[in-house]
Amino acid sequence: MMKKLLGAAGLMALLAASAAQAKETVVWWDFLGGGDGARMKTLLEEFNAEHADSIEIQATTLDWGVPFYTKVQTSAAVGEGPDVMTYHASRIPLAVSQGSLSEITPDDMAVMGLTPETFAAETFEAVKVDGKQYAVPFDTHPIVLYYNKDKLEAAGLLGADGLPSGLNGVENFSAAMTKLQEGGTKWGMAITTADGGFAFRTIYSYLCQQNGSIGSDGAWLVDDNAAKLANSVKVIADWVANGQAPGYTEYPAAVALFTSGESAFMINGVWEVPTMVDLEKNGKLFNWGAIELPVMFDKPCTYADSHSFAIPNNAGKPATPEKHAAVLEVIKWMSEHSLFWASAGHIPANKAVTELPEYKAMQPQATYATLTANQVFDPKSVFAGVASPLFDAAGNAFTAAMNGEVSPEDAVAEMKASLDALQ
Repeated sequence: MMKKLLGAAGLMALLAASAAQAKETVVWWDFLGGGDGARMKTLLEEFNAEHADSIEIQATTLDWGVPFYTKVQTSAAVGEGPDVMTYHASRIPLAVSQGSLSEITPDDMAVMGLTPETFAAETFEAVKVDGKQYAVPFDTHPIVLYYNKDKLEAAGLLGADGLPSGLNGVENFSAAMTKLQEGGTKWGMAITTADGGFAFRTIYSYLCQQNGSIGSDGAWLVDDNAAKLANSVKVIADWVANGQAPGYTEYPAAVALFTSGESAFMINGVWEVPTMVDLEKNGKLFNWGAIELPVMFDKPCTYADSHSFAIPNNAGKPATPEKHAAVLEVIKWMSEHSLFWASAGHIPANKAVTELPEYKAMQPQATYATLTANQVFDPKSVFAGVASPLFDAAGNAFTAAMNGEVSPEDAVAEMKASLDALQ
């Protein structure tokens, strides 16, 4: 209630006065491991050094996925959650239904100097439920097409701008892979075919490229969307059937096929960019790049999610105005310093950061950043998001279909039945 009565002007005054008051401690939870975790640790250390007299972030990293979100829910319900936390935008609808998140108000945004226009439209929409905002986007992390520049150049598949050309359309992309294989490349594509849940990101992208939709609670795959989804599954199933992509390939094996040069293309998340950068720096990788997914059907569209910052709704223990002001300063600072976060492959959600000369010189990040105009997030459903029943249903249905064990149509029917059974 105090936060609402204060308004933007009052919060700004508190923020400005914080240096003269007692030092605030901000308890922080995240789920970031690997290269993400190392980069976030650097940002946290820099924040604490710059705010040594006013704010100290006390950070804890928890297990990614369901364990993290379960702990947030149970902790917030008894008033024991953190002051701020990382959160996948795709998981926000479920958290809101559970009462686990606090609203980010227009006054909060004014204090931070942020507006809806600060972010790509789809990215900002992803953190809203029923018109209310529940998080501040930090990045967009989509899937992209990685490619071996050396192999594409030898096959005549690079344009004058040095980027891949002639890849749009199912038939054109297949022909490009055939040409690369005829030139000696073992596989055209490395993609995770042993996990339909992970491959769902690609399949969902192709559904969107047909102007299709998964739907939402109680209305899954209505009208012709089941047929469009089957078309999407068939793209990958055909790659496997035609010997252009290996079947039943686990995630690490797909990465290894690409980095070893056995495959000319790989579809994977932008989070693998640091892997490529490190190998190249050590002289263990060919010339490579990454671009937005080619248009297989009617329009460009690529699956994405967003790491965002959320404030838990700690039951019975509302934050003091001073604590709330400190939390907003943390979020504001992270948004303004997200250029370093981009080195992990992610696209900064703050559009002003992507306009910096330093970002435009960051490759291949600046090349694929254009996809934020053509992205699709998970449907707004309590059953959607990373590590959700939606991904489980896709995984159970699509693994066999990609590998030719069942038809795409039967796999889609199985997925729909699983979704229809959710309640």
